[in-house]
Amino acid sequence: MPPSLNEWLPEDHPARFVSELVDEMLDLTAVYASYTEASGAPPYHPRLMLKLLIYAYASGVTSSREIERRCATDVAFRFLSGNAAPDYRSISRFRRRHLETVKALFVQVLRLCGKAGLVKLGRVAIDGTKVRAAASRHKAMSYDRMVKRQTELEAEVEALLADAERTDAEEDERFGSEHRGDEIPAELARRESRLAKLRAAKEALETEAREKAAADAAERARARGENPEAQAGAAARAAEAATPRPKAQRNFTDPESRIMKMADGSFHQCFNGQVAALAGTGVIVGAQMSNVAPDVTHLLGVLDDVIKNCEATPRQAVADAGYWSEANAAGVAERDVDGYIATGRTKHSEPAAPAPRGRIPASATPKERMARKLRTKKGKAIYARRKVDVEPVIGQMKGRQNAGRVRLRGLDGASGEWLLHCLCHNVLKLHSSARPARPARLATS
Repeated sequence: MPPSLNEWLPEDHPARFVSELVDEMLDLTAVYASYTEASGAPPYHPRLMLKLLIYAYASGVTSSREIERRCATDVAFRFLSGNAAPDYRSISRFRRRHLETVKALFVQVLRLCGKAGLVKLGRVAIDGTKVRAAASRHKAMSYDRMVKRQTELEAEVEALLADAERTDAEEDERFGSEHRGDEIPAELARRESRLAKLRAAKEALETEAREKAAADAAERARARGENPEAQAGAAARAAEAATPRPKAQRNFTDPESRIMKMADGSFHQCFNGQVAALAGTGVIVGAQMSNVAPDVTHLLGVLDDVIKNCEATPRQAVADAGYWSEANAAGVAERDVDGYIATGRTKHSEPAAPAPRGRIPASATPKERMARKLRTKKGKAIYARRKVDVEPVIGQMKGRQNAGRVRLRGLDGASGEWLLHCLCHNVLKLHSSARPARPARLATS
């Protein structure tokens, strides 16, 4: 008898758990709904492809070509694929096709974590991390450079067109009767393509500057108590006069990515991945991705995501100084959540501030009230846990799952892939809780 794939893996191997999860626990109605056409060759079964994708991302294999190779060389991948060999194009298309369904699958896995006792919505810790985009920073150009380069390219294109026009007769004779003789020269085609990309990037920066200027002007007019018509007029005038900053950049490979500063101080094309993790278990209950570098704009959105996913409100929310603003403090309180947001960074050499005593002064600002709250014995204890509640989660995802870089371009692609990483993180948590006696490491041989 030939060997059985079922005997090649230990009983508690994560690949078996992923197979059981997809076969028996997840509702794949949304995945099946996208397969409505009967034309063409039948696709690989969605369950097979989903098993491969979840296990691959959970074990740090994010390349579709590498997944294809593993289906031939890795026992766990062969077990999940049933010795089938989906090519990398099929894997890549499946991943891109079902990005919208990842959100529903993430919530389903979160519900399973709840049934396993891993989701007790007490305290959530929120943090962000810069995730490298599938684009090089060397493919970016500043607005000031775009203006100069556009003029240069336009001159070059005009010169090439004039040269092509002068040599039409010569080319007709050289290429013979089978060719028109007026084909676009390769050099001209390259320059026209670059010019089109440059114009698109320049227009995008100008549109972004106009929209921001209009929004800022309308907000200032609203703060002054002006009527809606005056606000609209102020916004229109600001938009008309707005120009991008000379150093504002746009990347030609992935225009939706942005130059961001990494933890090591280097600058790269990145997205900003946000995570809300539960204290004690490290289960991710909320996640988002954006191309806005500062964390401060994301706190309330991530908190709303937590409330929506869990259908309940956490008692406490903890975040570092990157999230501080009076609007965020007020928004957290409005959601009936006890917020602990650092108001500034403290140097290691600075002595610890003494615990506050007495009543809070009536004249204290929201920032002073929050700083006072974090200096209390309770505040110190709660905030100190942030480092062990959420930072290890991001570290595990980047170290074990290779989540420090996304492969899909565009904000939608990066967001879907980030959520897939978060889903896989929770699957690993679920697997560990299901087999506490012998936690298995993912096999990547």
